Amino acid sequence: EHKVQKLIIANRTRERAERLAEEVGAEVIGLGDIDARLADADIVISSTASPLPIIRKGMMERALKARRNKPVLLVDIAVPRDVEPEVGKLPNAYLYSVDDLQAIIEQNMAQRKAAAVQAESIVVQESGEFMSWLRAQSAVETIREYRSQAESVRADLESRALAALQQGADPQKVLQELAHKLTNRLIHAPTKSLQQAARDGDTERLQLLRDSLGLE
Repeated sequence: EHKVQKLIIANRTRERAERLAEEVGAEVIGLGDIDARLADADIVISSTASPLPIIRKGMMERALKARRNKPVLLVDIAVPRDVEPEVGKLPNAYLYSVDDLQAIIEQNMAQRKAAAVQAESIVVQESGEFMSWLRAQSAVETIREYRSQAESVRADLESRALAALQQGADPQKVLQELAHKLTNRLIHAPTKSLQQAARDGDTERLQLLRDSLGLE
């Protein structure tokens, strides 16, 4: 993924190294060749069962000198270590051991957990808003019916008032009658519901109706 141009595999058993090299298109060298070839590597990943360090400080100093101090990244995942800890103190040699990698993993996990908590909070908020919207949709048809009913009442009374005016009725009386009848028609159903809730002793429904009508 990062466009590595060349791989070199150093192994104690050359045959095993060659089998791996065929899979990844790598060059094979022996462990004894590392000192001479270390300067060719930008990245060194080491994981052997050697009881003693394979890459020592002096070896790395020579490699850096040959590279004219071009940086080298060393990842030592062997236990015990394949790279002397002193190598990490050299300028332009960036050494990471198992402990360093574990610390990086723990840091990444902490960041992921924090991100997960944040993501969960966003999901809860957004899903709550969506459910509120969804519940509101169930009221749309009821609201539409209620508006249609009120509009029907208005249109009926308006047509009667206009007819009365055309017949020469007193405009003031027509207007007063229109307002009176419109009010009575619109409050008829809520009034019946309030009376029924009071008769039933249903205080919760009574309070709900009061809230719906905007009553303090």
